Amino acid sequence: MNSENQNREMNPIRVGVLGFGGLGQAAARVLAPKTEMKWVAAADKKGCAYNSEGLNPDSCINTYHHQGSVGFVEPWGILCDDGIGELIKTAAVDGYFLALPNLPNTFMASVAQQFIKSGWRGVLVDAMKRTSAVEQLLELQTELQAAGITYMTGCGATPGLLTAAAALGAQSYAEIHSVKITFGVGIANWEAYRATIREDIAHMPGYDVATAMAMSDAEVEALLDKTDGKITLENMEHADDIMLELAGICPRDRVTVGGVVDTRNPKKPLSTNVQITGRTFEGKISTHTFTLGDETSMAANVCGPAFGYLKAGVKLHRRGIYGLFTAAEVMPHFVR
Repeated sequence: MNSENQNREMNPIRVGVLGFGGLGQAAARVLAPKTEMKWVAAADKKGCAYNSEGLNPDSCINTYHHQGSVGFVEPWGILCDDGIGELIKTAAVDGYFLALPNLPNTFMASVAQQFIKSGWRGVLVDAMKRTSAVEQLLELQTELQAAGITYMTGCGATPGLLTAAAALGAQSYAEIHSVKITFGVGIANWEAYRATIREDIAHMPGYDVATAMAMSDAEVEALLDKTDGKITLENMEHADDIMLELAGICPRDRVTVGGVVDTRNPKKPLSTNVQITGRTFEGKISTHTFTLGDETSMAANVCGPAFGYLKAGVKLHRRGIYGLFTAAEVMPHFVR
């Protein structure tokens, strides 16, 4: 390893967070105690902030809550209509976590194209949900590779942590019969995760992305009043299926995802788990179950893996490996 590469390995990975709603704010808090990563950039709808020495989570979150944008953070903020574009031009960042709502369904692919066209090189990580959104990124594989971008997709909890657990658990079997992911999410106040809740509503029977996007906060409240604050989801269009298919583990029609989101109680309504059922080489049928601890929040189970995959992506990028990867293809690296 030459001296330049040694220096890069020793320096903290410079991280940006795009989107500063509930997930983006949680990401900032997750990064705060890390020594291997330094949070230096953030963007929201109205502006961005950048400090090469590191941003202060408390200052940024308080400013966002009181003034509506990290663009007001003194002296690092800039108010603008394209915070992502501004950061691409001015910020020295190794990798970005795209804590962005994928509404409309084409949004994440359009962000990827913005990075491709800009000439920026580095690592991008998302925590997207929908199969069709990942399919759009698959169409950009060649462009991402040519642009020198290492893109890690579906790297949250599900898809992400649970998809990776399924990929690992599948190794015991000669054939996979089914992968069943069941999640329970508890949050005290839906307004802290407005975009995430709207994405969940879009999966409900009778709803789609367009209707969920068009709903006012009052309409979301009215819907949640009817369901006692709970959103029950079955047979979701979730990218775990395409990710496990791409990894050669099983056809996508053997993967099912569903769960319950309680928007009025931080306690999970049920335990989050993945069950992998298959046939061993001896002909035995068995099921592995991987269950997440009930005390771990949605934010912990999304942001932790996302940054683990970002660290893995940076290692790939430094070895000259670019293109699109999923959470089922690459092991995340623990961020100290």
